[in-house]
Amino acid sequence: MDKNATQSKRERYLTFYIGNEQYGIAINRIKEIIAMMNITKVPKIPAYMRGVINLRGSIIPVVDTRLRFNMDYRESDMHTAIIIVEVEKISIGFIVDRVEEVSSIDSSSLSEPPKFGNGIDTDFICSVAQIEDNVVMILDVLKLFEADELVSLEQIEQKQTQGE
Repeated sequence: MDKNATQSKRERYLTFYIGNEQYGIAINRIKEIIAMMNITKVPKIPAYMRGVINLRGSIIPVVDTRLRFNMDYRESDMHTAIIIVEVEKISIGFIVDRVEEVSSIDSSSLSEPPKFGNGIDTDFICSVAQIEDNVVMILDVLKLFEADELVSLEQIEQKQTQGE
């Protein structure tokens, strides 16, 4: 067997757009993709948290990814979707502008994310991939949230489940 064939392996990523930028999340992190639906607002949560949805009896906190990335708010349209991922056993929905496709990316075409200096947080980008002419930023969903934010998400989920 060719030695190079064993060293590089292909991973599958769901690619999507937020604004004009293309992002990806490892497919094994994704539980499902749903159309935009009614989001129930929850008081006293960070601005980027849009609220919760009831998906087949499960209460899922929903993050507006645009606001999380300090981008302008955008009204949802027919392309807007919610990507449901699981982080630390908590289901979280991410609102994205448009889901693109599932891409197989060779690990050899992944590179380290750029470093922009101390003031700019790019920790949530785990790698950058070149797919044809596009640069796709691969997100680490764990690092999109600090530990205390995950705890508050869990509390939101529990409070809504208990009907408080």
